[in-house]
Amino acid sequence: MVTHLARWASRAPRETGSERGEWRALLGYAAAERRWLLVGILLGPVGTLGALAQPVAAKAIIDALERGASLWRPVVVLTVLVVAAAALRGLDLWLLERTAERIVRRVRLDLVTRLVRASVPATDRHPVGELTTRVTADTTLLRSGVTHGLVDTLVGAIGMVGAVVFMAVLDVRLLLVAAFVVGATFLGLVVLLPRMRRATEHTQRALGGVGAALERVLVATRTVKASQAEHRELATLAERVEDAYRHGLSFAWLRSVGGVVTGLAVQGAFLVVLAVGGVLVARGELEVSALIAFLLYLFYLAGPIGSLTTGVTQINQALGAVARLAPLAALPQEETSHGLPGGLDGTGAGGVVEFDRVTFAYRADRDRVLDGVTFAVPARGQTAVVGPSGSGKSTLFALLQRFYEPQDGRILLAGRDIRDLGRSELRRWLGYVEQDSPVLDGTLRDNLLYAAPDASEADLRDVVRETRLDELVERLPRGLDTDVGTRGTALSGGERQRVAIARALLRRPEVLLLDEVTAHLDALNEKTLREAVARAAGHCTVIVVAHRLSTVRSARHIVVMERGRVRAQGAHADLMAEDLLYRRLVTTQLTVPSA
Repeated sequence: MVTHLARWASRAPRETGSERGEWRALLGYAAAERRWLLVGILLGPVGTLGALAQPVAAKAIIDALERGASLWRPVVVLTVLVVAAAALRGLDLWLLERTAERIVRRVRLDLVTRLVRASVPATDRHPVGELTTRVTADTTLLRSGVTHGLVDTLVGAIGMVGAVVFMAVLDVRLLLVAAFVVGATFLGLVVLLPRMRRATEHTQRALGGVGAALERVLVATRTVKASQAEHRELATLAERVEDAYRHGLSFAWLRSVGGVVTGLAVQGAFLVVLAVGGVLVARGELEVSALIAFLLYLFYLAGPIGSLTTGVTQINQALGAVARLAPLAALPQEETSHGLPGGLDGTGAGGVVEFDRVTFAYRADRDRVLDGVTFAVPARGQTAVVGPSGSGKSTLFALLQRFYEPQDGRILLAGRDIRDLGRSELRRWLGYVEQDSPVLDGTLRDNLLYAAPDASEADLRDVVRETRLDELVERLPRGLDTDVGTRGTALSGGERQRVAIARALLRRPEVLLLDEVTAHLDALNEKTLREAVARAAGHCTVIVVAHRLSTVRSARHIVVMERGRVRAQGAHADLMAEDLLYRRLVTTQLTVPSA
């Protein structure tokens, strides 16, 4: 489904981020619920007409009192008008609230869809906390502007026009007096509105900063506490909160000034009209009932003026929110095509995975991480990649999975350029365990089945046993169905690593990518896991970024990386004899776990 945000993003940069583009986006979301909005727009004026008729009914009651006529008919009419106007207003509010929630649901679904499907480089450029704020807080502002803002502005304008018409019928002179006072006062609002919009944008940006700063602390709680850095982080958070407070206070002040201006306009007009009208009544040029009806319309006018002011304010808030959502609308998306026809069969001339003169830098203004990397990984068995920190080992995995694209060269999988494959097809072939071994919120079973939701219970139990998770399962109160806590906090570091490895093994991939996965394991668990990986290497290709000598020595093929280049490759014994860097790595960095 092509979402509204996607259509908006397709017009970037011509419209995305511009005022025209923001209005188009705002009205586009309103148009998506146009049927119910139209009902609300129609009910609003109908209710307004009922309210506009009330001063006329009140005038009829006063005239009846002066004539000594029966009051029951005008009283009944006024009662019906009051009840009908209230009922219509209540129904209108319910429809608008319902429509607003539907619009927010649509916007949030669009946003989370674009975030989840965004390319890795695109999401890496934004703090997680800020993205969360945009999806939650900014869409709430959009909610008010797209429904209440538009409808209140329209209904307020209709109410003002209607009141002016009735006031003109009663007395044009008093109308001109009231219009002069109200118009002169409202000139101040013209100055306030642009400032209110800027204040909204600044406030939302500051809230995003609070979310980003808080996320930074929460994802590293243990490090913060162990470093006794709470006071420094609290100072940073307090500064961000204070910044949000200042901008929020600025907006609140501007909004308060707007409310004062609205009140002064009506009250000032009331006093002037009362004085001028009193003179006209004293001269016999105006009936008392007409003056009272005119004053009632003047008081009624406070409602439409307030609605108009509030509506315009909400629209400006919504436009500010749309401006902050613009970067999300323009996030580059991973393509969802399945690539060229044909499956992946057999291997290439060099191996199941081949890097052919691959060059890559994360940013154009930074040094190359990989520079002309060429090597082949044989089918089946285990290949180890070793090298000093920063030599580009983990980047190989990121390129193989097409999280990033190389600037030059090509990567082959089973003889086919991976750029000719859809990302979904490519990743079905691969199993991946990251350095940090993330465990997601949910149960242990949810995590193990995450990459293979259709795996059988027997396969699940086999993998649990192979990775020595069976003892953990027996110890947990609900076994596999025990909640592992936020980011797996109920598990130890080694247990989280084994869960991540079991998750990858359960998928039965053709190529298994392991990025320093034994770094947090003791000797016993490392040995068990190494045996499980060795069994997997019997039916798939295993590529491991290794920091353990035992892992390297059991590898069929070893690739030595240095400064983004392949320095040497071959078997352990050959490299020990021929390559100085490899010998130094073996003696200094490739550690043996202690029991």
